[in-house]
Amino acid sequence: MKKIFALSAVAGLVALSACNSSPREQAADNIEANAEAVADNFDAAADNATTPAAEQALDNTAAAIRETGDQKAEDMRTNDPDTNLSNGM
Repeated sequence: MKKIFALSAVAGLVALSACNSSPREQAADNIEANAEAVADNFDAAADNATTPAAEQALDNTAAAIRETGDQKAEDMRTNDPDTNLSNGM
């Protein structure tokens, strides 16, 4: 059920990103959606973890992936990729 929800959320975000006028905004939305999908997979793995330590490690990884995705998306939105190399472009 979680995978269906995650895929639906990703599809919805991609559809919404098509409404934006800026290709950079679309790319930032895609970065966020991809990070969220990967983090959701880690959350699902945490739900199936056999030990509390493994569950905590997977939850921490999911949170770090979400944070990194948010940071990269924000960097994409606020920095010009032609003049500022801080966004890795």
